[in-house]
Amino acid sequence: MKSNYINRELSWLDFNARVLQEAYNNEVPLLERLRFIGIFSNNLDEFFQVRYATIKRIADTRASNRNNKDNIAAKGLLDMITSKVINLQRESSLILSSIEESLKDENIVIIDEKNVPNSHIEFLKDYFIRKISPSLVSIILSDNKYHDFSDNKAFLIVNLKLNKANDVYALVEIPRDISRFVVLPKKDNKQYIMFIDDIIRYHLDIIFSFFEYSSIEAHMLKITRDAELDIDDMDLSKSYMKKIQEYVNKRKISNPVRLVYDDSVPKVTLNYLIKKIRITSHDSLIPGGKYHHRSDYMNFPDLGRLDLLYPKDKVLNIKNFKIELNLLDQLMKRDFLMYTPYHSFSYLISILRQSAIDPSVKSIKITLYRLSKKSNVISCLINAAKNGKKVLVQIELQARFDEENNIKVSQELKAAGVDLIYGVKGLKVHSKICIIERIKSNKNKYYGFISTGNFNESTARVYSDFTLFTSNQKILNEVNKVFDFLQSNYKIYNYKHLIVSPHHTSKKLFEMIDNEISNARKGIKAKIIFKLNSFTSYKFVDKLYEASKSGVKVKLLVRGICCLIPNRSGLSENIQVKSVVDKYLEHSRVYVFENGGDKKVYISSADLMTRNIEKRVEVACPIYQENIKNQILETLKISQKDNVKTRLINYEPQNKFVNNLSKKIRSQWDTYDYFNNILD
Repeated sequence: MKSNYINRELSWLDFNARVLQEAYNNEVPLLERLRFIGIFSNNLDEFFQVRYATIKRIADTRASNRNNKDNIAAKGLLDMITSKVINLQRESSLILSSIEESLKDENIVIIDEKNVPNSHIEFLKDYFIRKISPSLVSIILSDNKYHDFSDNKAFLIVNLKLNKANDVYALVEIPRDISRFVVLPKKDNKQYIMFIDDIIRYHLDIIFSFFEYSSIEAHMLKITRDAELDIDDMDLSKSYMKKIQEYVNKRKISNPVRLVYDDSVPKVTLNYLIKKIRITSHDSLIPGGKYHHRSDYMNFPDLGRLDLLYPKDKVLNIKNFKIELNLLDQLMKRDFLMYTPYHSFSYLISILRQSAIDPSVKSIKITLYRLSKKSNVISCLINAAKNGKKVLVQIELQARFDEENNIKVSQELKAAGVDLIYGVKGLKVHSKICIIERIKSNKNKYYGFISTGNFNESTARVYSDFTLFTSNQKILNEVNKVFDFLQSNYKIYNYKHLIVSPHHTSKKLFEMIDNEISNARKGIKAKIIFKLNSFTSYKFVDKLYEASKSGVKVKLLVRGICCLIPNRSGLSENIQVKSVVDKYLEHSRVYVFENGGDKKVYISSADLMTRNIEKRVEVACPIYQENIKNQILETLKISQKDNVKTRLINYEPQNKFVNNLSKKIRSQWDTYDYFNNILD
């Protein structure tokens, strides 16, 4: 039976293939292509840690042969994923080799331990002894002892053939506290680069000098472990923070789900590894090239070669929002929209910094999910608490892979006198909201901001996200209700303006979709636009199929996973799905309903995924001010017209670029120009 849905895991791999397309594209600057290789690899690591691990657990249960709505059983899906990943890995290796050849044409040469110029031998020996050797963890492996192959780290498995004894195996961990790439001195106008892995290989004789061996060889491997561990909510003897810390520690030694290995490793060594790591037949063995942990390419040195990078555009000011003046006073008169990375993130920091010292500000409440390692947001909140403001922070300790940083930050905030909320039982708090209480002319007034993305200076440079700065009291009174719910989970509120998960999102969005369906049946123009990171909720897929069959035009801009099949006769011929992958990560979530000509526009923290709708606290905010509504609609229009970096997804062939005879529109470039030239 033909399914009406695309499997979410296979759809995700199609998304990562779009990332790989950017690495393949000769029109992308060379060093940026390397970084896309890094992004591709980092994405794949997280996929195996979370999604593949989840499917593997299902495959190991009695329910493993049951088909889902996409008609694929778990065990069959594991095989499909492994096959697709091996093909993608093979393709990425070929692309990487091509990039390295092109780098040679630019006099950038990546050398290994087999072709070190004589002029660099002393430099490398000195670098190894001073920089690398102090960071090395080297373990002699024993047949009768378990050894820790930690999660998502790269290792060299070293085989020493002794003259009169059995082989010795050793494990050398690639250090993570120094750069993976070492820039060597220039020679003959050529810039040489070397992996620290190869510098280690070059100096194996120093590391293992106390062994008498006839030969020695080293091959790289990487273990990926299950990152989806359950937290025991029933153990009341431990604090929530303690449980999260234990969860993070367990993840480092949890069940392996992938072994990526150098395909030139001798079979006897590979079999020894499989036995030591305790890999089972269901685990994924991924052969690869000499180098793994390619996520490090995201931090490949730029070498001062700006000609091999995307041009760095100057971040824009928000028109008529004067950052050098009192920002809250300006918000008393009107709302403003920030669209990072086009606009400067400094506006958000400045509002918090001004609020921290403004005598009329009484309190600040904010939700935090993922933070920069050196966060100015945290500095501002601590400063506010020290100035006597009442500061309340909801920090999500279960933000996957950010748990340790969030625990550290929460301890800093607590020490400064900030009130903390650690979470809601059974829910993640993923909303991006802040409310500031201020007394002006003896009246309490709220100011605040609501965003589609994290309050994170680092990601704001590369993630596209909308943030609404507002003093609209109707909206902010409801934001305050969300904080009341976070503090007292038994209080469930109704909202006239915001759309809040987990209690109201499905109902409110379905009502607006039904309104479009009703209008279409009456012959009134009906249209829906959703801009999302991921679209996996089957009930929303079905609802959009219903809308399509009723004549509603549906335009979807989905960066990542999409389970909906567009353009199928009798089901979805009125639905179009596009995806933009380019210099910046498309991250904003927007819902638009035609509403008989009086368009409704929302920005949201929520994708249309079951977890966002039913298992998280999410906030979607209506846009009422006409000029801001028009700005958002214009950015969507630009994205819809992109014919340079847009792919059609879930069509045949998959990920085909939109290519037409219209004027070339590259949406991220044109969006920058739009905001640079906007009058208001």
